[in-house]
Amino acid sequence: MTKKITIAIDGFSSTGKSTIAKQLAKELGYVYVDTGAMYRAVTLYAMQHGYISENHFDSKGLIEELPAISLSFTFNKKLGFAEMYLNGVNVEKEIRTIEVSKLVSKVAEISEIRKKLVREQQEMGKNKGIVMDGRDIGTVVFPDAELKLFMTASASKRATRRYKELLDRGDKVNYEDILQNVQERDRIDSTRKDSPLVMTDDAIEFDNSDMGLKEQFERIMRLVNDRIQ
Repeated sequence: MTKKITIAIDGFSSTGKSTIAKQLAKELGYVYVDTGAMYRAVTLYAMQHGYISENHFDSKGLIEELPAISLSFTFNKKLGFAEMYLNGVNVEKEIRTIEVSKLVSKVAEISEIRKKLVREQQEMGKNKGIVMDGRDIGTVVFPDAELKLFMTASASKRATRRYKELLDRGDKVNYEDILQNVQERDRIDSTRKDSPLVMTDDAIEFDNSDMGLKEQFERIMRLVNDRIQ
């Protein structure tokens, strides 16, 4: 019988962290948690209640509202993965917009928000058998994870992927806006004071700028198998 492990996937935005995490969870029968969706849901709440916009951020007001924010994941059999619920409402589509993407890194900088979500994430993974992706999974949430991956790719490749994804969804977007957003999120995520995006010494870096999904999945599964035997 193979042992259950914790798989922590960190990396820059639009590197396909969620895609590979979903594939791994499905193959292994593990729980998948998209921590980025949690920060996006808090951002959506802040937008809906007037705490944040492009030119305004009442971080103190949002912090005081944290007890009123309930986050949960509910598995969707048709889609094959869990969707994000904010206070009992499915917000999976709403949290993926460019408007949320432009503001999520600012929300994720707030220490009180990070502490609340990290506690919830650690509770989700206390029994192992979990694949979690985000920015601080291998450094803060699960520093003792048996397998840590760090995903990266060129900003232009990531912007192109995100642009196509949003177009396919029917959103009206501009490539230059997407590229600027990717670069700005990289800057904020890598330089914030609380839990910045960094690659740990024991993480394995994957630059998938020119790597197909099949090759990437096969390479990572070999690493997983080495650790669960």
